[in-house]
Amino acid sequence: MTKRCIYVAYTGGTIGMQKTEQGFAPVAGFLTECVKAMPEFYHEEMPDFVISEYSPLIDSSDMAPTDWQMIANDIKANYEQYDGFVILHGTDTMAYTASALSFMLQDLSKPVIVTGSQIPLAQLRSDGQTNLLNALYIAANYPVAEVCLFFNNKLFRGNRTTKAHADGFNAFASPNFPLLLEAGIKIRWHAGQRADENPTKALEVINISPQPIGVVTLYPGINTEIFANVLQQPVKALILLTFGVGNAPQTPALLKTLKDAHDRGIVLVNLTQCLQGKVNMGGYATGNALASAGVISGYDMTTEAALAKLHYLLSTDLSPEAIRAAMEQSIVGELTQD
Repeated sequence: MTKRCIYVAYTGGTIGMQKTEQGFAPVAGFLTECVKAMPEFYHEEMPDFVISEYSPLIDSSDMAPTDWQMIANDIKANYEQYDGFVILHGTDTMAYTASALSFMLQDLSKPVIVTGSQIPLAQLRSDGQTNLLNALYIAANYPVAEVCLFFNNKLFRGNRTTKAHADGFNAFASPNFPLLLEAGIKIRWHAGQRADENPTKALEVINISPQPIGVVTLYPGINTEIFANVLQQPVKALILLTFGVGNAPQTPALLKTLKDAHDRGIVLVNLTQCLQGKVNMGGYATGNALASAGVISGYDMTTEAALAKLHYLLSTDLSPEAIRAAMEQSIVGELTQD
C-alpha cells in the first residue's frame, strides 16, 4: 500500500522559533532542520510529508485576511498532489485562521489540520513535537474532511474553537461543540467523520477581501457614543458581545443608534460574552429590544467564527438582508440553531 503524503505549510509561529539574544524569533529553515533531526517523524508508521516554509514567516498577531487567502490558495495549488494538509501557525490567532479557512475551502474532501505549539519545537518539553506528530498521523490515518484544529491531543472543528489559555498546553477549547477525535492511548472518534474516499465535488476556494467590521464588548454603563463612533462609515458590520443570553442596556439612545445603523445596511450580530451557551434574544425584554432594533442572533458562534463568516459573506455581492439571513444559518457547522 502506498504511503499517504501530507503537505505541511509552515506559516510562522512559536513552533519553529529559535532562541536568540532578543528572545525567541522565527528563523528561515530552522523548523525543517529540527524536524529532520527527530527520528520519530520518520517512523515506518508515519506518512510521508513535505514541509513548505512561507517567506517571510508570519507572526500570528500579524495575520490578516490577505494571509488567510494565501494559505487557502496554497492548499488549492497543492490539493491534487497530497492526501492531507497540516498548517503550522501561531496560537494567538489560530482559531481565526481555522474559522476563515472553513468558509473559504468549500467542498473539502481532504483533511486540513491547523496546529502549532506553546513552546518551540527545538526546546526541551516542547508540545510542538506531539502536536505536529499527531496532526500528521491523524491527517493520514483518521482523515476528517473539514478544517480542524489539533492541540493537546484533541482534534476540534476549526470554526468552533477559541484560545482559552494564554500560556498552558491546553490552549484551545470548543465550548459549544464536542471533540471530533481524541488522541489518547487509543485514538477515539467522537463527533468526527472519516472523509469520503471518492468525493463527487472538486474543491472550490472562495476569494475574500478585508472588510471593515467592528467588535464591541458591552460593560455596565457603556456610553452610546462608543457605538455611534464605531458605526461610522466604512463599517459594514458590528459584532456586539452582550451579557448572558444576549442582553444589553435598553437605553433609547443606544437602541436608536443600532436601529439607524441597521437601516443604513450595517449587519448587527449579537454574540454572548460567555464562553459557553448561546444567544436567545426572546428570553428577556432587553434581548427583545435589540431584536426590534434589527440586531440578529449569532446563536453559539465564537467571536472568531462570526468575524470570519462576516468577512466571507461581505466579500460576496449579497444584500445586507441576505447576509443577515445567512449569518443565522449554519453554513459549515459553525453554529447550533436548535
